[in-house]
This record gives sequence, structure tokens and C-alpha cells, in this order.
Amino acid sequence: MFTAGILTISDKGWQGQRYDKSGQVVRDSLSLLGSNVVKYEIIPDEVDVIASKLAEWADGGSLDVILTSGGTGLARRDVTPEATLSVVDRVVPGLTEAMRAETFKVTPSAILSRAVSGVRGRCLIINLPGSPKAVRECLEVILPVIPHAIEIIKGEVTEHEAPHSEAEANAD
Repeated sequence: MFTAGILTISDKGWQGQRYDKSGQVVRDSLSLLGSNVVKYEIIPDEVDVIASKLAEWADGGSLDVILTSGGTGLARRDVTPEATLSVVDRVVPGLTEAMRAETFKVTPSAILSRAVSGVRGRCLIINLPGSPKAVRECLEVILPVIPHAIEIIKGEVTEHEAPHSEAEANAD
């Protein structure tokens, strides 16, 4: 079990003009892993606001992962990747590369996503798109590895599991 925060980036959502369906998809998907969502907020598409909230939540020590939704496209107001990159210590490109590659098979425009992922302190931060359908598709790709990533970040796992048989050991 791990703790999670869901940060939806949406001007219309923040202004109360749109219901946050994407955040609910994230919550529902995380519940399948038995995670505990302890923080949730909707904020506007502003680099400083996003960066400040990500840093505050990551540095607070109560979250293992923050999943953002929205602001990863090509529109002028889509600034979530820039805000995320400004606060992470290290990037984790494989997560977003896998999301783009797999969701491209369903929706070719998925490769236009500028989402990034990274680690700040002991907190994993992952950008997701704003569309509920795209969020669901992306999470199907990365959910299986999130618990292991968190274990590594927290220092609970420091080595890869040893091969299970002599044949596997010799395969390396």
C-alpha cells in the first residue's frame, strides 16, 4: 500500500466550470492497487502554482506518488511539464515513453503528449493527460510498475530479484 496525491490542472475545473472526471479515473485506478489517496486538489494552468503545489506535496513527506492530470498538450496554457521539470531532482522518462508508445497504438495523437515523470526527494511525480479516456489508457500501462518504483525510491528494494533457476542465471 502506498499514499497518493491527485493534482488536476485545469483552468475550467479550478473555476468550477467543469467536473473533474479525470481525477476520478485516477482515484478509481489507484484503488485497484490498494493505494490511499490522501491529497486531492484542482489548480489552474499556471507554472508557479503547479510547481509550488508539487514541491509542497512532495516535500511534505506524506505522499509516495503524485499523479497530475491535465496541461500536457501543445496549447499555450499547457504548462504542467515545465512546472514538473522545475521541481524534480531526477527524471524517469521510461514511464511517459511507455505511456506514449502504448497509447499511440489506440490514438495516434497520443505522441503529442509532453508529459514527464520524475522524482523529488522520496516522491514519484507522474504527469497524465486531461482526458478521462487517455488517463485510463495511460494508467493501464504504468500501474503495474508504480508500487515497485515507490519501493525503490523509498529504499525498500535496492537490488533486482535473483534469477529463479540455474538456466535463468546462465541466460545472463
